[in-house]
Amino acid sequence: MRIAIGADHAGYKLKEKVIGLLKELGHTYQDFGGQGEPGDDYPDFAAPVAQVVARGEFERGILVCGTGLGMGYAANKVPGIRAAVCHDTYSARLSREHNDANILCLGARVVGPGLALDIVRAWLNAEFSGEERHRRRIGKIDALEERG
Repeated sequence: MRIAIGADHAGYKLKEKVIGLLKELGHTYQDFGGQGEPGDDYPDFAAPVAQVVARGEFERGILVCGTGLGMGYAANKVPGIRAAVCHDTYSARLSREHNDANILCLGARVVGPGLALDIVRAWLNAEFSGEERHRRRIGKIDALEERG
């Protein structure tokens, strides 16, 4: 799977651990930055990751900041993105199975590295169920984007 990844200053160290896991699992990834500098602002990394995922250049994206929230807010501004902020494996799995989330947002100050890697595994291994009720709901989300 092709995965785009990025982090701000608060998420840099966890991003590096996630990259190690992606390598271990045999996924292809591109790091869209964040070098741990104090001036690393989350929208500067969320935008390019969300844009390449929305264009279909990458199947999924992973974004890391202090809470995951800022990355989620920014990524969800890009049409076609369903970014899920997850702090547990259950939410991560269901974000894929029910909502077809294409970006996972993690909070490096909220979850420890062990749990974060478990969340990434759960999210990567889960697939969209395709059930009619979930497709219908995603269609309604897409309609909200179109209406503005």
